[in-house]
Parts: sequence; structure tokens; C-alpha cells
Amino acid sequence: MNGLDPGQLSNRVTLARAVRSDDGSGGATVDWQEVVTFWARIEPVGASELNAADRLATRVTHRVTIRFRDDVEGGMRLVHRGRSLKIASWRDPDETRRFLVLEVVEEGP
Repeated sequence: MNGLDPGQLSNRVTLARAVRSDDGSGGATVDWQEVVTFWARIEPVGASELNAADRLATRVTHRVTIRFRDDVEGGMRLVHRGRSLKIASWRDPDETRRFLVLEVVEEGP
């Protein structure tokens, strides 16, 4: 990760967190609250087809590199050009707190 040129962080993304609200009927609704917008590097990793609920579904994955943040949590997502990217995992690749590498899965509409 030492060789990353910060100029490669060329995609504008928004980090969002799920906010649950009581719906008044014993259930809850989920809304997405924007946390912050920043620059990222997005690399396509793969695409695969799988059978889900008796229909074919496509799973698209990406690797996203961002400047280090300590507020990334499970259940968050990135929004990029209208697409929702669910954060599956994240790591500090060289333990220097300079960058985070996120593994994300594109969510359907």
C-alpha cells in the first residue's frame, strides 16, 4: 500500500449509516443517513451468478481504497453514482492508519 498515489482516489463516494425508527406498529423502518462524502479508489473485483429464491442473481464485488477513518462500521454502505455498495469488510493494509481497503458488494435497486 506504500505505493498508492493519492491522485488515484478519484471517485466521489458517500458513506451512509442505517438509522432505524419505530414505525408505531411494533416494527421499524430503516433510513440511510449520510455521514460524510470523500474521495476513493474503486476497483472492480468480480461478478458471479447465484441462485437466490428460485431466480438467478448477480453478485458484483469491488475493492475500495479510502483515506483512513475510524468511524467505518459493519452495516454501513457507500453510495457511488447512484449505486449502493454494502461494506462487507475493511482493513488497514499496512497498519499505518493512512488508508483503509474496503471489500464491498453492490446491492440491487
